[in-house]
Amino acid sequence: MKSSIRLLVFFLLSVAVHSCGNKGSKQQQQAPPPTAVNVVVVQPSPAVYYDQYPGTVNALNQVDIHAQVSGYITGIYFNDGAYVNKGQKLYAIDQQKYTGDYNQAIASLNVEKANLVKAQKNADRYLELDKNDAIAKQTVDNALSDLEAQKMAVEAAKANVSAVETNVRYSTIYAPFSGVIGISQVKIGSSVAPGTTVLNTISAENTLAVDFAVDEKEIPRFVRIQQQGTKASDSIFTIALPDGSLYEHPGKISLLDRAVDPQTGTIRARLEFNNPQSILKPGMTCNVRVKTSTDSAIVIPSKAITEQMGEYFVFVVGDSNKAAQTKITIGRRLSDRTFINDGLKAGQKIVTDGVQKVKDGAVVNPALDSTKNVQPAH
Repeated sequence: MKSSIRLLVFFLLSVAVHSCGNKGSKQQQQAPPPTAVNVVVVQPSPAVYYDQYPGTVNALNQVDIHAQVSGYITGIYFNDGAYVNKGQKLYAIDQQKYTGDYNQAIASLNVEKANLVKAQKNADRYLELDKNDAIAKQTVDNALSDLEAQKMAVEAAKANVSAVETNVRYSTIYAPFSGVIGISQVKIGSSVAPGTTVLNTISAENTLAVDFAVDEKEIPRFVRIQQQGTKASDSIFTIALPDGSLYEHPGKISLLDRAVDPQTGTIRARLEFNNPQSILKPGMTCNVRVKTSTDSAIVIPSKAITEQMGEYFVFVVGDSNKAAQTKITIGRRLSDRTFINDGLKAGQKIVTDGVQKVKDGAVVNPALDSTKNVQPAH
């Protein structure tokens, strides 16, 4: 009886062990295959990219035209928006009052000159008589005093003529330099007064400035460019116009402002651009593009990078096709490419597609990305 029981227990244990063995074999047969991923080979290469800054176009030479005498506008001698030459007549202010004052001043000057001639003759006559003691000394002294007073009166009359003549001259306004004139702010018959009304604005547009703010950390870079001397052919500085098109003429750095703005931590930089077609207009906004080149940079597809708690990682495929999560330090981002400052070496393979399915230490099935390797960024 006992022997039968032992045989039954042994049989049941054998069946259980056999079942477990079969189950383990099935589990081994059902193990998931390695994750299929795309990889690229890290290869340092030359790279060219453009730093961009918002900029504003400004005139290098611009002036507001004001009236310097009071009166009514009697003439406008240009077309709005036209190119005017230096010395060209622009506006006329009613000259009747100033012409009358000038004529009166000339008449007064002539009277004083006549009186001077009379005083000079009297003084000469009395001096001649004084040589023979034929006249009192007081009379001679009075004659000489009258002569000096009359000379001063002539000088005062000349000064008055000059002042009135200035008003006559200011009643006609001429272009101070060659440039493009804007839309007139006054019409014929408008009353104007000195310093209160801007009649128009003239700006020279053959060469214009583009001003933009530079972070104080970048000052040494721009100083070096300025000291080296930027040739137009170098094309370091270009601008993108508001419609997105690139302006065909490159610029050159003109100056850095004298001081950093303590409120913003930036300094104003100025570029100069030739403007032969008058495409650039003062007040226009644009994007300044500063070209930067490097002989050897590690640039990888941005899609290969994952972020965790403010840190950045990539999966590096090593021996036996195991993916190792590797921390990196990123630099500049350019569209779908990112510069890597630290963490990667030439020749390493990194996962680009399928990153979300990969875990640290997992075996992957890598396929070379269609890009083959990382190309220079532009």
